[in-house]
Amino acid sequence: MIISVPGTVRRLYFLTLLVALSCFLYYALSWLSGWVSPIDHYEIPEGTAVRAFKDAPVSVDSLNAGERLRLYYWYGE
Repeated sequence: MIISVPGTVRRLYFLTLLVALSCFLYYALSWLSGWVSPIDHYEIPEGTAVRAFKDAPVSVDSLNAGERLRLYYWYGE
Protein backbone atom coordinates (compact mmCIF):
# COMPACT_ATOMS: atom_id res chain seq x y z
CA MET A 1 0.00 0.00 0.00
CA ILE A 2 1.42 3.35 -1.05
CA ILE A 3 0.58 6.41 1.05
CA SER A 4 1.09 9.72 -0.69
CA VAL A 5 2.43 12.37 1.70
CA PRO A 6 1.16 15.39 -0.30
CA GLY A 7 -2.28 13.77 -0.63
CA THR A 8 -2.40 13.05 3.11
CA VAL A 9 -1.33 16.60 3.93
CA ARG A 10 -3.99 17.96 1.56
CA ARG A 11 -6.67 15.81 3.24
CA LEU A 12 -5.58 16.89 6.72
CA TYR A 13 -5.60 20.53 5.60
CA PHE A 14 -9.12 20.12 4.19
CA LEU A 15 -10.31 18.36 7.34
CA THR A 16 -8.81 21.09 9.54
CA LEU A 17 -10.47 23.82 7.50
CA LEU A 18 -13.79 21.95 7.57
CA VAL A 19 -13.69 21.61 11.36
CA ALA A 20 -12.62 25.25 11.84
CA LEU A 21 -15.35 26.61 9.55
CA SER A 22 -17.96 24.36 11.17
CA CYS A 23 -17.00 25.65 14.63
CA PHE A 24 -17.06 29.24 13.39
CA LEU A 25 -20.49 28.75 11.82
CA TYR A 26 -21.82 27.08 14.98
CA TYR A 27 -20.67 29.93 17.24
CA ALA A 28 -21.86 32.58 14.79
CA LEU A 29 -25.33 31.05 14.60
CA SER A 30 -25.39 30.58 18.37
CA TRP A 31 -24.59 34.26 18.87
CA LEU A 32 -27.19 35.23 16.25
CA SER A 33 -29.91 33.15 17.90
CA GLY A 34 -29.12 34.72 21.27
CA TRP A 35 -29.33 38.18 19.72
CA VAL A 36 -32.61 37.48 17.92
CA SER A 37 -34.41 35.63 20.72
CA PRO A 38 -37.00 37.66 22.62
CA ILE A 39 -36.33 39.03 26.07
CA ASP A 40 -37.75 36.96 28.92
CA HIS A 41 -40.37 39.26 30.45
CA TYR A 42 -41.12 36.85 33.27
CA GLU A 43 -37.99 37.33 35.32
CA ILE A 44 -37.91 37.97 39.05
CA PRO A 45 -39.16 41.52 39.72
CA GLU A 46 -36.56 44.08 40.75
CA GLY A 47 -36.87 46.91 43.25
CA THR A 48 -40.35 47.50 44.65
CA ALA A 49 -42.10 45.69 41.80
CA VAL A 50 -44.06 42.55 42.57
CA ARG A 51 -45.40 39.88 40.30
CA ALA A 52 -49.12 39.40 40.78
CA PHE A 53 -51.07 36.62 39.14
CA LYS A 54 -54.25 34.91 40.14
CA ASP A 55 -55.94 32.05 38.32
CA ALA A 56 -59.55 32.56 37.43
CA PRO A 57 -61.82 30.18 39.32
CA VAL A 58 -63.16 27.33 37.23
CA SER A 59 -66.90 27.52 36.78
CA VAL A 60 -69.28 24.84 35.57
CA ASP A 61 -70.32 26.71 32.41
CA SER A 62 -66.76 27.61 31.31
CA LEU A 63 -65.20 26.15 28.17
CA ASN A 64 -62.79 23.27 28.40
CA ALA A 65 -59.32 23.43 26.88
CA GLY A 66 -60.33 21.84 23.56
CA GLU A 67 -63.20 24.27 23.01
CA ARG A 68 -61.02 27.25 23.90
CA LEU A 69 -58.38 26.06 21.43
CA ARG A 70 -61.00 25.61 18.71
CA LEU A 71 -62.31 29.13 19.30
CA TYR A 72 -58.76 30.47 19.30
CA TYR A 73 -58.11 28.99 15.85
CA TRP A 74 -61.56 29.95 14.60
CA TYR A 75 -61.19 33.64 15.50
CA GLY A 76 -57.51 33.72 14.67
CA GLU A 77 -56.48 35.67 17.76
